[in-house]
Amino acid sequence: MACCVLAYSGGLDTTVILRWLVEQGHQVHAVYVDLGQPCEDREAILRKAERLGAASARLVDAREELCRDFAFPILQWQAKYEGMYLLGTSIARPLIARKCLQVGREVGADAFAHGATGKGNDQCRFQLVAEALNPRIKVIAPWRMPSFRQQFPGRREMIEYCEKHGIPIKASVERPYSSDENCLHISYEAGKLEDLGVCGVDLVQFGMTVSPEEAPDKPEVIEVSFEQGRPVSVNGHRLGAFELVRTLNEIGGRHGIGRIDMVENRFVGMKSRGVYEAPGMTILYFAHRVLEQLTLDRDLLHLCDRLAPEVAEMVYYGFWYHPKMDALMAFIREAQKPVTGQVKLRLFKGNLIVVERSSPCSLYDAGLATMEAGGDYDQTDAEGFLRIQGLPIRVFARIHPRDF
Repeated sequence: MACCVLAYSGGLDTTVILRWLVEQGHQVHAVYVDLGQPCEDREAILRKAERLGAASARLVDAREELCRDFAFPILQWQAKYEGMYLLGTSIARPLIARKCLQVGREVGADAFAHGATGKGNDQCRFQLVAEALNPRIKVIAPWRMPSFRQQFPGRREMIEYCEKHGIPIKASVERPYSSDENCLHISYEAGKLEDLGVCGVDLVQFGMTVSPEEAPDKPEVIEVSFEQGRPVSVNGHRLGAFELVRTLNEIGGRHGIGRIDMVENRFVGMKSRGVYEAPGMTILYFAHRVLEQLTLDRDLLHLCDRLAPEVAEMVYYGFWYHPKMDALMAFIREAQKPVTGQVKLRLFKGNLIVVERSSPCSLYDAGLATMEAGGDYDQTDAEGFLRIQGLPIRVFARIHPRDF
């Protein structure tokens, strides 16, 4: 009997896949990686795995690790995929895969199974991490197997299968969303969201945020502190990484912070529509950027901004364990050393407003920046500066005059 470890979420896909793998003769060890999923009953998920025939079902707590070692380094980069997506699912996948591979080593598994489809990005993330960490392990991806797709052409058939066998699931034929949740965000896709004529934020039943319209009529002011680009406290209370994100999720969620609806380019080449909510991380990205503006040298900040989309692509595509990523992470650790200080924000009906910012490493000099008379800046110095900057332009213009 083949022995495999399954990345098990308890959702529709991995529930059906667990049962299917058992029916195919596999000894399946289900691994639920606890990433701070806010809306799930962990014990019920493990019991369901055992009822479905898993040889073992275990929970691995990776909440602190996800925030500290995965999300916060990407936050330091200000990395957003295609300028909007905060990479909540993308960041989590390499950690899930690593934890599953560790369990697989313990139980002697020769295969690693996952529930990602052959159309999506997660298959890339799971497989590329497996190949980077354990190139000898076999990867089982049922959605890419003709025998599985023949039995389950789509999620409708999977839902009917679960109903027939009395397997409890959250999805339904009427609302067949594929959702992924952890402490960083919840994502929603598929079902009626595939119709671009539908307003996603009106359709989805959000789990972390209220709508801005239903948020309190009174704003709330909070303060977030950073050390070397990493968040360390909220309102003066020093917190661990997971607890800090959880706290900001609660605060941001009640003010309708962090909802987006976007069409993105998947790694495999197609466009897809996703709706996301990430209240805590949205606050952290905003506050971190405000502090960077205060503490980073212009050229260093601009260099980071040029590299950030590439970092986001590598995370989104699944190249977490890659020599280039190792080098980029070493770079950002050095670049973020001055990013220390506090940012005070006002939260109001989906909006974030800067109230105050301060840093012992601030490069802001009021004497230089003032528009009032006097100050430390001699404006006549700009004459020579601009003559030198304009020299190559003047030479070119004499040889190649422009029509204007």
